[in-house]
Amino acid sequence: MHEMSITQGIIDLCLEHAGDRRIRSLNVEIGELSSVVPESIEFCFEACSRGTSLEGARLIIVRVPGMGQCLECGQETPLTELYGSCQHCGSNRITILTGEELRVREIEVDD
Repeated sequence: MHEMSITQGIIDLCLEHAGDRRIRSLNVEIGELSSVVPESIEFCFEACSRGTSLEGARLIIVRVPGMGQCLECGQETPLTELYGSCQHCGSNRITILTGEELRVREIEVDD
């Protein structure tokens, strides 16, 4: 399960930026095309944060839908998989615009 190491990386990043302050919540963006399972991150978060200043923090996961732009017809098209096709013309020549995100967007710390 690669989500355990991803979760640990998220926690390490937050701890580095928070210093000695307790973290109340963190906001994480996970793209639909990122191959990361948000429910697995939620599951791992409690175990990985135990004994740190993140213990008890609220994890907010924002799911970013996949969206691409067709190189044939120029239309934006929703994507549910990395190698999807344009819903307008059927072309598989798509540039991914959103959906591959995996980032900590915000952390809230105590004063």
